Amino acid sequence: MTDITAAGTYGLGDRTVNRMGYGAMQLAGPGVFGPPKDRGAALAVLREAVARGVNHIDTSDYYGPYVTNQIIAEALHPYPDDLVIVTKVGAVRGADASWIPALSPDDLTRAVHDNLRNLKVDKLDVVNLRVGGFDRPVESSLEPQMNALAELQRKGLVRHIGLSNVTSNQLRQARTFADIVCVQNLYNLARRDDDALIDELESLGIAYVPFFPLGGFTPLQSSALSAIAAELGATPMQTALAWLLRRGPHILLIPGTSSLAHLGENLAAAELKLSHEVFARLATQV
Repeated sequence: MTDITAAGTYGLGDRTVNRMGYGAMQLAGPGVFGPPKDRGAALAVLREAVARGVNHIDTSDYYGPYVTNQIIAEALHPYPDDLVIVTKVGAVRGADASWIPALSPDDLTRAVHDNLRNLKVDKLDVVNLRVGGFDRPVESSLEPQMNALAELQRKGLVRHIGLSNVTSNQLRQARTFADIVCVQNLYNLARRDDDALIDELESLGIAYVPFFPLGGFTPLQSSALSAIAAELGATPMQTALAWLLRRGPHILLIPGTSSLAHLGENLAAAELKLSHEVFARLATQV
């Protein structure tokens, strides 16, 4: 059985979580819309993840919409004392499965209450404010959004606040309204635009949670990754996850899957240790 604690732990707000977590997005139907083909399998993946030590689950009420959070509640409620569920607000889904920004204070308040109801909790552990474009940040003021979330925090509905798809400037702005416990941006071996931000967050003691941690490789990059993975006796995806764990002690991973077999493969990356030489080769060749 894989020991995911081999990857270490890190603070997320006032809690400590294992650095290898789980992202629940793939539990919804195709295109993250509608119910899963096999609800029983989705429930089994969640239960197995927690049984194997995962205590950080990333989700959102706009996955489905509502479907993923409802499956989490069905699978795991009442929740283990050490489980931290991180959700996102800032979008809704159209009837055509489109992703529609929903960033007004009223939108965010409604989203927090929807998450509370569907997760069956009285307080959300962490709420990430999702802004920016589809896959990269866009500079903008966060004042109305942060005011709204800070007020929900004061009312006791939100324990901690995080950010998603933001710039360093937006992080600094948000921190004038409330403590920020994590930033969730696109980052992986092939997309490393956030290198400077990752270093900044490490110095601040703020967790960094890369989304799409396994995406974006060109054929040439994939060949280099596969070759190094073969040397390590690991899969390319395990190697890419291990590289992220080696990149910084404050990086928390949330690889997602709806498959028990893939869950096991992802979690096994927690035990894969990269030497400095292999880490550097991956950074330059992939």
